[in-house]
Amino acid sequence: MTGPLNGTFAPNTGRWVICAKSPYTSHWGESNCGSWFGAEVKKAGYDGIIITGASEKPVYIEINDDEIQIKSAEFLWRRGTYFTTRKLKEIFENDKAKVICIGVAGENLVKYANIISEQRAAGRIGMGAIFGSKNLKAIIAKGSDLNLDVANKEKLSIAIKKARDYVKSSLASHILGKFGTAATLDMYNVTSELPIKYHTQPKWNLATKLSGITMAETILVKQAFCHSCVIGCGRVIKINEGKYQTEEIKGPEYETICGYGSLILNDDLESITHLNMECNDYGIDTISSSGVIGSLFYHFDLGNIKAVDIDGLKPEWGQIDVVQHLLKKIVHKEGIGKILAEGSNFFAKTFKISEDEIASINNLEITYHDMRSNFGMAIAYGIGPRGPSHNACDAYYTLLGIPLDEIGIKQIDTHSDGKEMAEFCSLLMDYRALYSSMIMCSFCNPLPSQNAAILEATTGIKFGLKEIKSFGERITNIKRLFNVKMGLTPSDDYIPKLLLRPFKEGGSKGRTPDFLKLKELFYNYRNWDPVTGRPRTKLP
Repeated sequence: MTGPLNGTFAPNTGRWVICAKSPYTSHWGESNCGSWFGAEVKKAGYDGIIITGASEKPVYIEINDDEIQIKSAEFLWRRGTYFTTRKLKEIFENDKAKVICIGVAGENLVKYANIISEQRAAGRIGMGAIFGSKNLKAIIAKGSDLNLDVANKEKLSIAIKKARDYVKSSLASHILGKFGTAATLDMYNVTSELPIKYHTQPKWNLATKLSGITMAETILVKQAFCHSCVIGCGRVIKINEGKYQTEEIKGPEYETICGYGSLILNDDLESITHLNMECNDYGIDTISSSGVIGSLFYHFDLGNIKAVDIDGLKPEWGQIDVVQHLLKKIVHKEGIGKILAEGSNFFAKTFKISEDEIASINNLEITYHDMRSNFGMAIAYGIGPRGPSHNACDAYYTLLGIPLDEIGIKQIDTHSDGKEMAEFCSLLMDYRALYSSMIMCSFCNPLPSQNAAILEATTGIKFGLKEIKSFGERITNIKRLFNVKMGLTPSDDYIPKLLLRPFKEGGSKGRTPDFLKLKELFYNYRNWDPVTGRPRTKLP
């Protein structure tokens, strides 16, 4: 789906979203992706694409304005996403066409396979496996209609300029543009927000070797922008020599740097860049794959698994060659990879490891903002609509000073576990639910009133701050109802003990969120039934 703002050049609205029941979590599945694909679909005249059924043989879909064809993709099967993207553009004879596709991970139905678009990923909850199950290798799209049908072009133009100027002027935008999403990695090492040694270590003196500043000083070539983006947090890097030498490619984001860096005590930024490239080509999620591999490293270190159990491999901290072997095994479902391809919880069950010692919630690996540093992330991870996500309720980012006071989202103590945190997270979750429908990047934060003006001028629907809040609340509640229908209960809103043990030193020394208290307060604020987990009132 493209969302109502895609193609309007409202700031950072070039994103697209793919939704389905997740094959990984069995709950709501939603992947929000950058790149330029959504804009091409919109210019071709479509708000979205609904795909039902499955092909008997591999196929791809070609969209050229109102001409749509389903073509054989057998020549692309078993090939990576880089080759697939390049080859389809050659056949289409227009390099400006945009491609989304799966790699070998999606073909092999790895539960956390991604869909890749121009080196951007629709990840986390297995949408690549959905494509694979349908024998759908790719979609290529090119549109030519630049005159989008909006309610009031003049008002929209004025509203967009105000919002773009506001976002461009913000300090957060400048920092993200200059140093990328890993800009704050050094700060997170100080505050203990950075995940280190599989979430068991509060600080690491080698972390600075992985920061966005280090990347900018060493391998960065230029920024990368998605369609209509005014920030440019994407990185284009080049490694001139050595084992990981490469031409210009997309560089790793913060989450990937953490997962294949600090989480397993690997301080080699160039190796992480190489792994990021491999994951993109395989079409596999960097957060879940690194989380699964990190759990293996951790439990090997504890002696809970032996080399003989995992094809003779010895996953010792920082051993990146072992990571590459494991990644390949996962993608091809070979040996221990067949188990790891099912995720951390399946790995734990196979080796009789308590799920309290695995960093996943509702069968999905957590992202990389430690909740002992920011208690709001306990709600984001424990009660998020698609499982643990740093985007569905980005307390880690918003509490750095993002001004959302217009809709009641106030700056509060990051270590609060009282009513104010439950209210803050509820309002923020609703606002980001609206973002995922608009669709706007969560790093882009015009004033809510500016977003309301853009939405009203685009759609013709009356939109003020009241509607900003009520539409978001409705979306969050509908996702919750879907999850309850799929079998989710309040007991599933749970956080493993591994993630709640206080550190004895570091920025969050002695602190941990009282999740059960936060959960009760969050349920009360939203008026969710504590027995069924359902919203108890009529949707607004």
